[in-house]
Amino acid sequence: MITSIAHTTIYVLDQEEALDFYKNKLGFEVGDDMKIEGDFRWLTVYPKSKPQTQLVLAEPKEGPMFTKDAAEKIRSLIEEGAFGAGVFETGNCQKTYEELVAKGVEFIQPPTEQLYGVEAMGIDNSGNWFSLVQR
Repeated sequence: MITSIAHTTIYVLDQEEALDFYKNKLGFEVGDDMKIEGDFRWLTVYPKSKPQTQLVLAEPKEGPMFTKDAAEKIRSLIEEGAFGAGVFETGNCQKTYEELVAKGVEFIQPPTEQLYGVEAMGIDNSGNWFSLVQR
């Protein structure tokens, strides 16, 4: 029986830039950062309070997972903002939003009352959108 999700992937345009964004702007911790077989870099980050739930910051490149054509298509979709990084929870959406804006995080929607709570919509430095939600 599956009991949890340990890792989920966010495709990024540049792993080093994504690491800087998730670590220094969003305040995530680094989980793993290692090279595996040639040019493949296994890079994970996680919210400080949830080390058991890690985000893999993956750069689509030609290799075991993708053909050159597939990697280029994924990169193109990232550049178009067609991917989402998911939903990040916070205890105070307005306060977290203000802190992140002060760090230079771009938001496309300020904190707004929704049926499920307060939500702001942000964008990482690869163009992936994310929700910031206070239930």
